[in-house]
Amino acid sequence: MTKRRIFIAINLTEGARNKLSLYQEKWPELPVKWTKPRNLHITLIFIGYVDNEGLVDISKLTEEVARKTQPFSIRFSRICYGPLKKTPPRMIWAAGEGSKEFAALKNNLEEAILSSDKISFSPAKRELCPHITLGRIRQWEWRRIEPEERPEIEEDINMELSVDSIEVMESELKKGGAEYLILESHAFGAYEEP
Repeated sequence: MTKRRIFIAINLTEGARNKLSLYQEKWPELPVKWTKPRNLHITLIFIGYVDNEGLVDISKLTEEVARKTQPFSIRFSRICYGPLKKTPPRMIWAAGEGSKEFAALKNNLEEAILSSDKISFSPAKRELCPHITLGRIRQWEWRRIEPEERPEIEEDINMELSVDSIEVMESELKKGGAEYLILESHAFGAYEEP
């Protein structure tokens, strides 16, 4: 039985992807595998490997959460190393500001997926910070750079992202890196409660 690697995400507009991809060109000396602009997104929850029956359940549950959610915005204020307070850093990301709407969406999705007996899922225990991974640091090369020669990455940005849908995504691991495919998109507040 084929299983697919599934996560739920917020995708970006083409304008936001293009704006963020410009920052990837600022630090060419860093040992970073940059995320392809078309793959830039905000992961809400990573579920893992799922069979077709589980995927049907995920789609149904994601749609239910989406239609009970109202559109909101996420403000991104800086480009920095991430995860925050993690040493050594593993990524370079655009850090967003948390909000009660973002936290509620993430919690509602986790509760919905946990309620399914067709999906094996355990939520990640990490800081609730919306972020967009611009690149992953190649650790073995990073360790070879003298600490004082590592550039500071702390760039202020001002980007507001409107969120009015969530997507069920598949991550295919390929030789050139992961490729992300949107399987379904669910608009917020699409249906009225009966």
